[in-house]
Amino acid sequence: MAIMSVPSSEIIKCTSCGTRNRASFSGAKQPVCGRCRSPLAKPSGPVVLTDATFEKLLDETAQPILIDMWAAWCGPCRIIAPIIDSLATEFSGRAVIAKLDVDANPQTASRFSVRSIPTLLILKGGREVDRIVGVQSAEAIRARLQQHL
Repeated sequence: MAIMSVPSSEIIKCTSCGTRNRASFSGAKQPVCGRCRSPLAKPSGPVVLTDATFEKLLDETAQPILIDMWAAWCGPCRIIAPIIDSLATEFSGRAVIAKLDVDANPQTASRFSVRSIPTLLILKGGREVDRIVGVQSAEAIRARLQQHL
């Protein structure tokens, strides 16, 4: 009896129409939405930013950017981390979700006067348009980010 391997698939929400699709990214073909035929984006985690890569992201991104300013020793930052990971997948293709360790990247943290963490910055066109300080629910963060899409 031969064993066949089945390509792994995942449920992807279309960023154009919201339809949930089962898609596999292991083949050569780009998966498309079953309803609107738009290309489906592979979900990804947050972009890891540094002082050195921050300006490049601003220059290359027209979408809104949500930056999680965090530190490894911060308990509330660890609480909000899974929410940020989830939002990165949910907003893939519509917004950039990023993380910046304030201890390792003091220049960028200082530039935005980050005094307590976690601090979530929402940037649009390279400028800060919103700021969320402290732990918030996924729904609250989602609602604030959606205002800037």
